[in-house]
Amino acid sequence: MQLSVVLSACWVICATIVAMLPMKYQFLPGVTLLICAPALILWLGFDFGWFVSALALAAFVSMFRYPLRYFWRKWSGRGEVQ
Repeated sequence: MQLSVVLSACWVICATIVAMLPMKYQFLPGVTLLICAPALILWLGFDFGWFVSALALAAFVSMFRYPLRYFWRKWSGRGEVQ
């Protein structure tokens, strides 16, 4: 089995565990997962093609929709950041 698949599966398990933590303990591991995800998605795309990479990107955006929305509003200057 490809190492990219194994690491991606570990990433999913870690994201699930982080989601079960109380909110005050989610920030640091959540940001770490958020930073690691693009590298894993690109690696999957390199090993298996753009379609698998697009599916992984869709899953990533689905899981991190609220933090991504927050950072998008903060960086683009749109709306009020809470």
